[in-house]
Amino acid sequence: MMELHIQVAWLFLLAIPVACIAWTVTHEEVFKEPREYCLKQSTRRKTIMGRKFFYLFTCEYCFSHYVTVLMLIFTGYKFLLDDWRGYILAAFSIVWIANIYMALFALIKVDVNLERLQYKNEEEEAKKNE
Repeated sequence: MMELHIQVAWLFLLAIPVACIAWTVTHEEVFKEPREYCLKQSTRRKTIMGRKFFYLFTCEYCFSHYVTVLMLIFTGYKFLLDDWRGYILAAFSIVWIANIYMALFALIKVDVNLERLQYKNEEEEAKKNE
């Protein structure tokens, strides 16, 4: 079993790609069309399982759970305990940290977009005054 400080480092580092993948799939332009399809299907499907399946591709929190499971399969990382319980602890811990990362990223992105909008408005105002 890894030492605690190494496990904690792994926890915070594994949450980075989980957050990146979950955010990209659920928010970024590159996945816009598949995400819009999934959003429509999440409201139009007749069965609850069908609706929930497609919804998971539109919610970063939901999707981060599935990305985390794949990451745990890929890495074999366990947190605090060296049996199946370590996987459970790792899964919820990684999801939690990844969602903190995504929340911070969302705040930064809002600030950047606001600054761009303010700059654009200032440029348009300056052109009007010329």
